[in-house]
Amino acid sequence: MTNTTSEKASPEGAAISDFGIDTTSKSTGEALRDYVARLRGGELGSLPALLGLVVLLIVFSSLSDSFLTLGNIANLLAQGAGTTIIAMGLVFVLLLGEIDLSAGTASGVAASVMALHLVKGGNLLGGMGDTVFYVFCGLLVLAVVLAALMRIWAGAALAAVALVIAAVGVPANPWVEMLLAICVGAAIGCITGFLVAKVGIPSFVVTLALFLAWGGVILQLIGQGGTLGLNDDVLFKVANGNLSTAGSWLLFVIAAGGYAAVVLTRHFSRLRKGLVAQPTPMVLTRVGAVLVLGAAATYALTLNRSVSNVVVITGVPYVVPLVLFLLVVGTFVLDRTRYGRHVYAVGGNKEAARRAGINVPQIRMSVFVIASTAAAIGAIVYSSKVGSVDPNAGGGNTLLMAVGAAVIGGTSLFGGKGRLRDAVIGGAVLATITNGMGLLKQPAAVVYIVTGLVLLLAASIDALSRRRAAASTR
Repeated sequence: MTNTTSEKASPEGAAISDFGIDTTSKSTGEALRDYVARLRGGELGSLPALLGLVVLLIVFSSLSDSFLTLGNIANLLAQGAGTTIIAMGLVFVLLLGEIDLSAGTASGVAASVMALHLVKGGNLLGGMGDTVFYVFCGLLVLAVVLAALMRIWAGAALAAVALVIAAVGVPANPWVEMLLAICVGAAIGCITGFLVAKVGIPSFVVTLALFLAWGGVILQLIGQGGTLGLNDDVLFKVANGNLSTAGSWLLFVIAAGGYAAVVLTRHFSRLRKGLVAQPTPMVLTRVGAVLVLGAAATYALTLNRSVSNVVVITGVPYVVPLVLFLLVVGTFVLDRTRYGRHVYAVGGNKEAARRAGINVPQIRMSVFVIASTAAAIGAIVYSSKVGSVDPNAGGGNTLLMAVGAAVIGGTSLFGGKGRLRDAVIGGAVLATITNGMGLLKQPAAVVYIVTGLVLLLAASIDALSRRRAAASTR
């Protein structure tokens, strides 16, 4: 009983949302009953989103013969990847109980700079004009200085790289363009985070103001009614290309095999050392399910899904390994590093974290750097999907869908509760709604209404689960 209490009180305990780990002396049945008890106590995690996703899959597959076709499934994966990546970055911000309303337009700025650099052959000075270019470089210098003052060296380094690319006039290259977009996103996060963490302006106010400001920057860079085309094969394939059949199976071996190796090694290592661990049958079932589902999905995506007899389309879309890589890295950072424990600690109780010696302003600023950097990666994906960047890039409902994905997946708006996988699950839910409604030829009004109701339901579940959890601890 003492172990359970200490697990729940720690930041790592807040990060645990699956079957409890204090099950050394419990059978599988006892562990399941304990899990059900925690569900009744309000610890729902991603379960509502997963159940909702299953329901949506059943409903749309029964209403549309095209929904479960291979071509549509592959399109669904690429369709929701950009929003999902932005949502993954926003999870870090939401864990602190903050909000970043500027993530959408910040991604648009990153996409605009990337496209302008490509179209102008690396000459941003000629593309922006003297005044705008010098202001742009000045903001990059400011981002470097602010990040260095707060000792966020990764943010300072990325902003400095963007400054070098712009000032030197590095020739256009698809890999340089993607690096530039990511570095611009990090620089934006440095400025946003400093205003929130050090100046002390509420994140809602700062990011609302920057939401409007970055929207104006996009218009300035592209022009009213203008469009910048991404006429590059590498950039086009980011969201539209696929791995080869061999590459797809190699991805399966690395991803699913790596997951199985890590989970099983950790589990049996804990058993040998006499530490608390989940029941072995549960661990084996979970690993087996991942291997079977992964193999089935890989096999399906390696089949020809082209509707034409002339063209052959096979392989796992490139966005899948990209999302998996970000998910693995982000999960490792949150679950297995001191930085991740500090994020959960600040989100759980900022004052207690400060008294424990955690640099709270640095943590608060860093999450905005991560969020804007992820937004830039998302911008690369969604710009690749449409093949161009226009004045609406990152605008519209981009931010709302990204925040919605994180919240629907189980990340709390109140801070201290959430996992990176929440964004992936929530992104899958929203992508399924948009895709399914499109196949049913429903108007945009109906899609917005349904999406809004799903988000409202997710927020309500979060609030009610927190109230129930608080009541159960009294």
